[in-house]
Amino acid sequence: MLRVRCLRGGSRGAEAAHYIGSRLQRVFTGWVQRTFQSTQAATASQNTCAADDKATSPVPKDCLVCSYNEWDPLEEVIVGRAENACVPPFSVEVKANTYEKYWGFYQKFGGQSFPKDHLKKAIAEVEEMCNILKGEGVIVKRPDPIDWSVKYKTPDFESTGMYAAMPRDILLVVGNEIIEAPMAWRARFFEYRAYRRLIKDYFNSGAKWTTAPKPTMADELYDQNYPIHSVEDRHKLAAQGKFVTTEFEPCFDAADFIRAGRDIFVQRSQVTNFMGIEWMRRHLAPDYRVHIISFKDPNPMHIDATFNIIGPGLVLSNPDRPCHQIELFKKAGWTVIQPPVPLIPDDHPLWMSSKWLSMNVLMLDEKRVMVDANETSIQKMFEKLGISTIKVNIRHANSLGGGFHCWTCDIRRRGTLQSYFD
Repeated sequence: MLRVRCLRGGSRGAEAAHYIGSRLQRVFTGWVQRTFQSTQAATASQNTCAADDKATSPVPKDCLVCSYNEWDPLEEVIVGRAENACVPPFSVEVKANTYEKYWGFYQKFGGQSFPKDHLKKAIAEVEEMCNILKGEGVIVKRPDPIDWSVKYKTPDFESTGMYAAMPRDILLVVGNEIIEAPMAWRARFFEYRAYRRLIKDYFNSGAKWTTAPKPTMADELYDQNYPIHSVEDRHKLAAQGKFVTTEFEPCFDAADFIRAGRDIFVQRSQVTNFMGIEWMRRHLAPDYRVHIISFKDPNPMHIDATFNIIGPGLVLSNPDRPCHQIELFKKAGWTVIQPPVPLIPDDHPLWMSSKWLSMNVLMLDEKRVMVDANETSIQKMFEKLGISTIKVNIRHANSLGGGFHCWTCDIRRRGTLQSYFD
């Protein structure tokens, strides 16, 4: 409370009047300022609440992303692009994942385009595959074309890019979540850029969007002295559990994971380390169980040409790369099928893969499969299983490192989350 003492006299009375007036003016001015600031704060608070309400709005029921396994009816898929594909520079991780007969090819053409004529044929094959998928009632999406020959540099390395041909390598869909994988090749560091437009659209439709920790890809992530000179060396190192990638930081390719509802299987490979697997295990728990399985494989890189789950209780297991944990599936009542030997000729270039891309198939549902038109043996195998084959020729596309499963990432399959191992 403001207390004023009454004073008598001319000059002293004027002083008192002036003093009282100035104090009252300050009190009034302060009250106006506080009132204005309070009003501003209230308005800002209302705006913030409105923004928060918008940000936390419920997920739309028409979310475009939903896939729990490899065989429910396929409704939407991303198909990769071969356009502008470049040979990756011949770095230690590339050397560890390729066969010695192609090392000269990488040393000569690293950073340059794959052979133009071959690439042109691959592009045409993939376009035809897209047309066939559309004819089967599947919505097809494509990544953006990018110039992969551009050189880039980070504080830890420099490289050129590779391609956006294999969405299975970089994207893993689990339920309504899209996970971007922290891949291990330096040439693939910026590959995610080709898919960002699509993923933003899926996010805006209500999907979850997760990017795993981006690796620095510093020298410490790789065994710079990884001793590989022959296939025999590879066998010995794989048997000893030695790989070119270390445990310096998490890394994994999404194609090292294969889904069966609540159970997801993964291998430790040249591009997927235990730290990356553990990140996925913690991220997906408790709704999903991540199991590590291993194979007698001299060069493990991506699981889907070694172990391909094609239906509930049905798995293709590569006879050349037997699974060490196969009894887990047999005890659960699963049928394990060994696919026939591939028919691809020895002189066909496979710069980044093996002939076993013949078993790298894409299930459109439990009774339809997309399979290589040249692989008549595996076509007969599927027909005996009561599965109709959709025959497509992607022989030149195979050379870039993948079959139908690799060239695609299923975004939406019509089905629900179930457990097939309880």
